[in-house]
Amino acid sequence: MKKKTNAMVGGIAFVLFILLIILLKTVDVAAVGPEGTSVGLSHLNVSFHEMFPLNMTFYKLTEMLGYLALLVAAAFAMMGLSQRLRSKQAGGADHEFYILAGLYVAMGILYVLFEKVIINYRPEILPGETGVEASFPSSHTMLACVVFGSAYTMLKIYMEKSTKRLILQIVLDVLIFLTVFGRLICGVHWFTDIVGGVLISIALVRMFNVFVIEDEG
Repeated sequence: MKKKTNAMVGGIAFVLFILLIILLKTVDVAAVGPEGTSVGLSHLNVSFHEMFPLNMTFYKLTEMLGYLALLVAAAFAMMGLSQRLRSKQAGGADHEFYILAGLYVAMGILYVLFEKVIINYRPEILPGETGVEASFPSSHTMLACVVFGSAYTMLKIYMEKSTKRLILQIVLDVLIFLTVFGRLICGVHWFTDIVGGVLISIALVRMFNVFVIEDEG
């Protein structure tokens, strides 16, 4: 039942992500970005950006949270590598670590893809930058949701149910919220960039769960 639910939620999130891209390329497209760059659903995006203009404090906070997510990903990679080196079995590490590595690779491929296939450019040219940058989906949102979300699942697999596990999972939830909320209001993304980042992250993490969480019938 859990596998079916995860697959259904992940599939719905992916379909909504594709639908969002179609809307952004076809509905209410206007050249309202820096250097005349266009964005779809422009009235929605511009209205939200006017409410939350560039805020470098929240931007720097989310940058630090992004580095933390990378450290968490690196820690799991080291755990998997350590298991493989210690194991005498042919497979090496537990299969969850191989699937987790696949999840990270999929996230990296999507990052590179959307750097090449531009859906939106940032609503602001950041200090120190010389031109517009791709902004859809929000890579920091995707990074935090995927890394912290999959870490939440890994804790369920490798830690017995306890107060310590609950606290760690709450911390992961808070980190996801802070990153998404901070990225939402720091003004470096359009509103739909954040929505896109959340949707694709849900799709990725739910499909990860399909392969690593045992079904209870």
